This record gives sequence, C-alpha cells and structure tokens, in this order.
Amino acid sequence: MEIPAEWDEVDGALQRVFRFRDFAGAIDFVNRLAEEAERVDHHPDIAIHWNRVTIRWWTHVANAITERDIELARRTDTLA
Repeated sequence: MEIPAEWDEVDGALQRVFRFRDFAGAIDFVNRLAEEAERVDHHPDIAIHWNRVTIRWWTHVANAITERDIELARRTDTLA
C-alpha cells in the first residue's frame, strides 16, 4: 500500500492537515467531505481548528489502514 503524498501514518491512521483561508473555507471542506463519507459509508476522524482541519482515515473494524482508507485519502485531496 502506497500512502498518498502529503499524508502521514500517525498512530495507525492516515493523517493530513489541510489549511484554508478562513473558518468558512474549513467548514465548507468538512461539509463536502462529510457528504462523501456518508455516500460511501466510511467516516474519518475530523478535527477543526479555525482555518485548519486534521483528517484521519483508518478502518475501525480492522484497526488498521486499508486500501479503502488510501482511496478515501486521495478523494479527500480532490475535495480540498
């Protein structure tokens, strides 16, 4: 499994911090990501800090990073 560029493996999850111009931009991104996560029924951990959003993908039932997480990390990049 090849981890996408700009993502790191942190404590067993794929993690990336996204920065936006302001809080509204961060929330817009989170809302788009939430729609995609609901559509595919796979949900990341999300932390919002004003203009910074940290996303963590991992498969809870496997307690590991799976191919699905890697694909969703790539999709997350396109939403940002």
